[in-house]
Amino acid sequence: MQASSNVRMLARYNAWANELIFKAVAALPPGEAVKPRPSVFRNMVHTLNHNYVIDRIFQAHLEGREHGYAARNTAEHPPLDELWRAQQELDRWYIEWSDATPESSLNETVRFGFVGGGEGLMSRREILQHLVVHTSYHRGFVAQMMYDIPVRPPTTDLTVYLRDVHK
Repeated sequence: MQASSNVRMLARYNAWANELIFKAVAALPPGEAVKPRPSVFRNMVHTLNHNYVIDRIFQAHLEGREHGYAARNTAEHPPLDELWRAQQELDRWYIEWSDATPESSLNETVRFGFVGGGEGLMSRREILQHLVVHTSYHRGFVAQMMYDIPVRPPTTDLTVYLRDVHK
């Protein structure tokens, strides 16, 4: 049996929202995406890099392998265009994973170690839900930084995706 339509929809929503935010950041005036800002992640690209790192960590958890990260972000971030290519590849992986994972596997518990220490236990379904919530939260950081320029960020709400894209 195929994964639930909700899981498949969430993977596609996340990819769609990532595309909107990456394109908006790429369209900013030169230097704005990497300009230091009062944020825990220093700038827009470093914030998007954090999302990518977390997505990679949980991809490894889903695959039952080590991820190789010692922190929830890297010391430096790649250029935006390189990060966008990597994020697109990872978003495709999550879509393919959501399409291929049987419904019966979504509630299986995955055990993993948190980067900061401690053991985690989440179902496969909860992992995907976490990633969607997590990336939405940090896309909000990027949106706030865009307002500070001032530039209006794209609307990446799930309701907009459901209305305009997911028919």
